[in-house]
Amino acid sequence: MKTCFILLFCLFSITLTQAQLQAITDKTDYPFYINLPEQEVLDQKAPIIIFLHGRSLSGTNLERVRRYGVLKAIENGKKIPAIVVAPQLPSGPWDPDKVLNVLEYVQQNYNTDPSRIYVCGMSLGGYGTMHFAGKYADKITAAVAICGGGNVNDACKLATIPLWIQHGNKDFIVPLSESKKIVKAIKTCKPDADVTFTIIPGGNHSNVENIFRKDAVYDWMLKQVRK
Repeated sequence: MKTCFILLFCLFSITLTQAQLQAITDKTDYPFYINLPEQEVLDQKAPIIIFLHGRSLSGTNLERVRRYGVLKAIENGKKIPAIVVAPQLPSGPWDPDKVLNVLEYVQQNYNTDPSRIYVCGMSLGGYGTMHFAGKYADKITAAVAICGGGNVNDACKLATIPLWIQHGNKDFIVPLSESKKIVKAIKTCKPDADVTFTIIPGGNHSNVENIFRKDAVYDWMLKQVRK
């Protein structure tokens, strides 16, 4: 009887988790997963967190997007009081206009808080995060870029929002110098820009993914509110 109860509880938990996760494949420029938070969050104006993946998850199989990052953290039990959106890139670099298209769809179809819109990503998704934030800083609240880089021409727009840039010092895929370069450009444009730069000792291009399993990155994003 005890074993049966545990099995039923596990099945209920899995079903509930999957019920919160939905695939949207034909409404926007990028297909995406959306994970809805608990009802009490949805009853208010919910924050939005957009996660942009790296090159290895690109393609036409949306399931790949669940392999790491924010969705993987949720599947492993992380409770995030926000609508989490994870689009899939077919190929090439992230297009900020298409990311905006996904964001606007979510805003039009869910009860969201326009003052709490966040973008985060790693590797190619880190570049995509900085590119999106650099073009549409007026649309979002804050951004987190991990083991990526950015276009120095976007520096002055990036300087207008809170940023947390993180990079491992043992990354031999995307060198640490890429993050250093964009941080320097932002600080050159605006010395008092709200940019936090964290160099992760021993961090390589893959193990920095554990950032998404910890509370710090979500706590930091969700405390940022656009004035």
